[in-house]
Amino acid sequence: MMNDVDERNLLDDADEQNLLDNVNKKNLLNEDEKKRSESAKSIDLSDNSLLVDISDALSEKEKVKFTVHTKTVLPEFQGTDFSVIREHEEFIWLHDRFVENEDYAGIVIPPPPPRPDFDASREKLQKLSEGEGTMTKEEFQKMKQELESEYLATFKKTVAMHEVFLTRLAAHPVLRNDHNYRVFLEYKEDLSVRGRNTKDFLKGIAKGIAKGVDEKLLLSGQKDIDEFFENEKKFQVDFFNRIKDAAAKCDKMTSTHKKMADAIIKIAAELGEMGTSENSNLHSVLTKASESLEKLRKLEGRMATDEDLKLGDLLKYHMRDTEAAKGLLYRRMRSLANLENANKNLDKARAKNKDVMAATSMQQTANEKFVALSDTAKIELADLKKKKVSHFRKNLIELAELELKHAKAQVSLLNSSLVSLREM
Repeated sequence: MMNDVDERNLLDDADEQNLLDNVNKKNLLNEDEKKRSESAKSIDLSDNSLLVDISDALSEKEKVKFTVHTKTVLPEFQGTDFSVIREHEEFIWLHDRFVENEDYAGIVIPPPPPRPDFDASREKLQKLSEGEGTMTKEEFQKMKQELESEYLATFKKTVAMHEVFLTRLAAHPVLRNDHNYRVFLEYKEDLSVRGRNTKDFLKGIAKGIAKGVDEKLLLSGQKDIDEFFENEKKFQVDFFNRIKDAAAKCDKMTSTHKKMADAIIKIAAELGEMGTSENSNLHSVLTKASESLEKLRKLEGRMATDEDLKLGDLLKYHMRDTEAAKGLLYRRMRSLANLENANKNLDKARAKNKDVMAATSMQQTANEKFVALSDTAKIELADLKKKKVSHFRKNLIELAELELKHAKAQVSLLNSSLVSLREM
């Protein structure tokens, strides 16, 4: 983790490896965790003909290996129950195959899972190890436990987001039949998906910038001929900006709760240390105060975790989902622009009485694509809105119930602690 090799650095590496080992030893997919991960999803399979889940995951320093498990009765697959090992880059490869396929232009392609990122936890571990000499042993152990819990929570969310991507594909009546999806699910060997070299990376950036400019012009600068899509375009753009702002504010709120929990650890540890002093006449009072603060710290940490899961993840997930909806609207506007160009070319061909048949054929093809894309898009966007409302309602109700639960627990703890301290 650091360049200088000394005992402290060796301790850092050992601690980080212990974190990885502890994560991998946990049963990520027991019944309780299954129920917890479901809060990050809004998937409702209409049948059981294709069920996909991540049955196991192994976290290493630079990557996470996901065991993708499939159960199916569909004849297109070679088996009925099988598993493969996949890495994050292969999930991105699969997503790109859907986006680049013109047959799916009118479909809301499920957003790709975010890249596994444990840098924040590793940085905190490094700082904790560097500051070990300034802490009591008890305080260090509590901080390390908190960090391990945070690392584990991040890992579980990473697994859940990769799983929900696959289950949404499995639930879609069209996308589930894609050839690349079947290859991803049942091909046992490495898909040979590698990171791009510098040249490809720069090309990707240039292409992304050009697409971004084109998308902005089409979504904000060109009026849609269909009132439904014009209203939908305005809604998605505005909703994305609002939810992005809400997600940033939620992160600040969650971060404040975590900082509060960290501060309480230090205060509780210091009071506990003072309480064990032989010369202290306030032994029982200080010990009781330390114990109460430790319980309060756990409640504060749980509140931060629940807010992050029920609200933070909810907002970020739908921010990515809104990007996917905007992508559909962009593809439709691009198809409309192609149709308008085909109409102009047809008019020119007729005026010159040259290549009229070819221009007519191109205009008919462009029109058929646009009409089909628009019909599919209306159904997709209506379905997305329905699921969005249901998912928000479910998570916000659960968040409110948890907030009330934590608030009552905090009040009860503080009242009982005050009573005990008065009696002393």
